[in-house]
Amino acid sequence: MKSTLNVRTVILSDVHLGTSECKAREVNHFLRHVRCDKLILNGDIIDGWQLRRGGQWTKAHTRFIRIILKKLEKRDTEVIYLRGNHDDILASFLPLDFEQLRIVEDYVHESPRGRYLVLHGDVFDTVTRNFVFLAHLGDWGYRILLKLNRAYNAWRAWRGKEYWSLSKAIKARVKEAVSHVSNFEEHIAQLAQERGCTGVMCGHIHTAADKMLGSVHYLNSGDWVESLTAVVEHLDGRYELIEYVNFIREFPPEPEAAEEARVETAGAM
Repeated sequence: MKSTLNVRTVILSDVHLGTSECKAREVNHFLRHVRCDKLILNGDIIDGWQLRRGGQWTKAHTRFIRIILKKLEKRDTEVIYLRGNHDDILASFLPLDFEQLRIVEDYVHESPRGRYLVLHGDVFDTVTRNFVFLAHLGDWGYRILLKLNRAYNAWRAWRGKEYWSLSKAIKARVKEAVSHVSNFEEHIAQLAQERGCTGVMCGHIHTAADKMLGSVHYLNSGDWVESLTAVVEHLDGRYELIEYVNFIREFPPEPEAAEEARVETAGAM
């Protein structure tokens, strides 16, 4: 069984470190078992909104930062960090360049398949950009929904049923939510085309995707709150949307890592 997935590029977004809903242990396991030449952190990696309200920072969140630093120092990985709306405090300082680490507003990734525009995507969210109070109110509502979802799934687990995402179901069934996602994708694909790019990589809406929108290859890396997804660019230039639930079948957690995770979870409760 392989111990590491070797790829050219890893793209992930919306980790939301600093929140109780962040799946830090899972994303850490994923990163420990992936080696790449370039790591693109596409926004909302650290949730500044929640940290300003108190938030919840655990050892697993610190370990995520250490893994990134180790990749920079020992693996010679190039790290591109793009500003998101939850880590918008970075906007005042961009761009920043620290040798192998670059922090930017947007980025063009050169690949065998062509040029890909990389940006978080909140620029197309009218509420986020123009009505900050409503954006924070919506974020508060989303956190409440996630807490309800956690309680509901604890009950489902007790009944022997599999995990079911309430917020995903709402996004999939509510007409306005479906329309918002569709409009977001169309606008961001159009921007990529205007920039002379063959594809676009984004996050923000917590809806992972790998599809063609007309002539534009649209990639959304999803999130590490519910979807637990990332996009990788293989050595042959092929892109793949990876779901963690499938990833751990090939790269299962080590017994000691599982025990460490159990202790961390107990300590955070």
